[in-house]
Amino acid sequence: MTTSIRDPQRRYQAVQVRTSSRSELCAMLFKGLMRFLDEARSGLEAGDRPRAGDRIGRAHAILAHLSASLDHGPMPELAANLDALYQFSMGRITEANLHQDAARIADAERALRPVALAFQEIAGSAEARVESP
Repeated sequence: MTTSIRDPQRRYQAVQVRTSSRSELCAMLFKGLMRFLDEARSGLEAGDRPRAGDRIGRAHAILAHLSASLDHGPMPELAANLDALYQFSMGRITEANLHQDAARIADAERALRPVALAFQEIAGSAEARVESP
C-alpha cells in the first residue's frame, strides 16, 4: 500500500482531518482505536502474533495521544477520569501483548466503548446542527 499523497484515499483523509471539528477528530480517533483493538483481539485469537502486535501498537499510540491531549483546565475531574481510563486501557493491551491474552484486549474494548459511542454521538449531533437549515 502506497503512502503517497497521490493516493486519493490518503488525500481525502488528509482533507477530512484538516476540516473536522475537535469532536469529529475524537470520533475518528476512537473509530480507529476500536478497529485496531478488534483486529488485535482477532489476531491473538487466530494466533497471528505479528498482526496482533502491530494493531496493539497502533491502539497504544492512539491512547497515548488521547491521554497527552487532555485539557485538565476546564473540567479537571472529567480529564482525570478519562486519563485513568486511557492508562488502564494501555496497561491491559500491553499485558495482552505480553501474555498473548485476547481477554485483556476485550477488557479495554468494554471500558472504552461508552466513550467511543459518546464521541460518535457528539460528532453526529454537531454535524446535524451544521446541516440543519
